[in-house]
Amino acid sequence: MRTTMRRARVLAAGATAAALTLTACGSGAVGGDGGTTITYWLWDANQQPGYQQCADDFEAANPDIDVRIEQRGWDFYWTGLALGLVSESAPDVFTDHLSYYPEYVTRDLLLPLDEFVERDDLPMDIYEEGLADLWVGQDGNRYGLPKDWDAVGVFYDRDMTEEAGITEDQLANMTWNPEDGGTYEDIIARLTVDTNGVRGDEPGFDKNNVDTYGIWMQLGTSWNHGQTQWSMYAAANGWQATDQNPWGTEFNFDDPAFQESIAWYKSLIDKGYMPSLAAQEGVQAPDQFAAGNTAMITDGSWMTGTYFGLEGKNPGIAPTPVGPTGERASMFNGLADSIFAGTDHPEESWEWVKYLASPDCQRVIGDQHVVFPAITEAWEIAQERYAEDGIDVSAFTDHVTDETTFLFPIAENPGAIGALMVPAFERVISGQSPVESFSDVNEDINDLFREPAE
Repeated sequence: MRTTMRRARVLAAGATAAALTLTACGSGAVGGDGGTTITYWLWDANQQPGYQQCADDFEAANPDIDVRIEQRGWDFYWTGLALGLVSESAPDVFTDHLSYYPEYVTRDLLLPLDEFVERDDLPMDIYEEGLADLWVGQDGNRYGLPKDWDAVGVFYDRDMTEEAGITEDQLANMTWNPEDGGTYEDIIARLTVDTNGVRGDEPGFDKNNVDTYGIWMQLGTSWNHGQTQWSMYAAANGWQATDQNPWGTEFNFDDPAFQESIAWYKSLIDKGYMPSLAAQEGVQAPDQFAAGNTAMITDGSWMTGTYFGLEGKNPGIAPTPVGPTGERASMFNGLADSIFAGTDHPEESWEWVKYLASPDCQRVIGDQHVVFPAITEAWEIAQERYAEDGIDVSAFTDHVTDETTFLFPIAENPGAIGALMVPAFERVISGQSPVESFSDVNEDINDLFREPAE
């Protein structure tokens, strides 16, 4: 009975969360010249120029197909897409994310690409290892072609680290453990400064009146498995989110390796080295970096241009710290382009998706160097372009070459999982619940994958 009631409560929570993500969007059409117009959605404005170049090149080679690119901010993107998918007015092609696509697959909202791939003899081995496999559903069908990958690093203020006496070598070789935080916490403490100019590792430090935090917390309102916040610590402590990935059915939020990692993460707030949950809500992490309110931020590779584009700042990128496993860790997330199952133009949409995943387009994206494309030769172009700008991105690329990445957890019921974990995490981080409370939430989540008791 307890399992049945819990499952009903969890499913209801997921349904409520999904219902809150509805608004309007558009669809493909016939162009005014008699050709076909395909609508393509992005959420990152920084990437639009590169993809517009790809669209121009594609249209030149396919004069009967026009591509209309629409860019929407992250939140508006997903709320608009939710309504479009259920009302059959979604874009023909859209940038897809691993945290959303399992739900789309189970609702038959995505067009399987297998027949197209087989017909056109499209190679899948040109992408970084594992990226293509992420987009194969439990039914064995493919629902997206890889477009890029990302990793996590530590953006830091060079002026602040130099003033604190922290060397580049120290930043490049940070270690971490959940007991005392290792040299990583030592650096975080050293970079924290109170309103009297006292550092976090000095006598008299006032944790209640901090002027500059050693590191910033950027928890959002949606569940991302701690991609840029805490996942790298838990993974470097030997934790795995699910029993298998992709398509796990048993989550491990009850694992001591996870809970002690989060306990350490929260301890940074208690010590005054990281802002409280309330203090960081509603503000953007790069803005806090620009204002000098924090010396370091863990963030994704896609944010490189943002941090290095801040006026008057001198940023650097350090790798994530080496954990108790003896290795660093970074979540390996890869986006893909998917086709709406209800498109009126499946053939034209496929041609566009195929081009987006091709070396020709991905080399253009690499040259733009906003993100790392999925094809090796293309992301190496991006790395070279960053280097020409004086930016060393090896903190990200070394994760790929050293094979220290772990995959974004893919499972069914993502909405219901998020509806449970977001408030649970907020309660723990704000001190309302102990980390042990994740064990009960973990049971609620695992109940989602079990048959209800009769």
